[in-house]
Amino acid sequence: MTLQKLFLTFGGAGLSPKAPGTVGTLASLPVGIAILYYLGMETLFILTLAITIIGIFEVNKYEKVTGTHDQQHIVIDEAAGMWLSLMIAYTTAITMTYPYAEILAIIFSFATFRLFDIWKPSTIGWIDRELKGGLGVMLDDILAGVAAGLLTSLVLMGIGELF
Repeated sequence: MTLQKLFLTFGGAGLSPKAPGTVGTLASLPVGIAILYYLGMETLFILTLAITIIGIFEVNKYEKVTGTHDQQHIVIDEAAGMWLSLMIAYTTAITMTYPYAEILAIIFSFATFRLFDIWKPSTIGWIDRELKGGLGVMLDDILAGVAAGLLTSLVLMGIGELF
């Protein structure tokens, strides 16, 4: 396996025969949590930005060689989107005073990211359909991650109002 394919499949997670997007998202979650807890939010943000930019260029190169767009085994975009969702949700969770807010942020950020990534409503779907190349592959998941993080934050604040 080439270094490029290892990067694009998030260490091979995207090579799963079933649900490669979900497997890639699930594989990126503990990595994101570990970076968040041990290295901080700033490091996770910079890493997310870096893999997004690198991902755009590497997907463009990969698509040129293979002649296909947005192959299912490419899941680096899921990692970037999941990490954005996690960062937004975690930022809200640490302000909550009820127990288990951080754990709920992790669970809900994963669930809502998968929801937006699969459903692709509104602009997310338009980007997925209309933008070609690495920008299209990465940008729909970035937007899905932001939407998922915001929805998770609203849910966490709603739970906070109940307690």
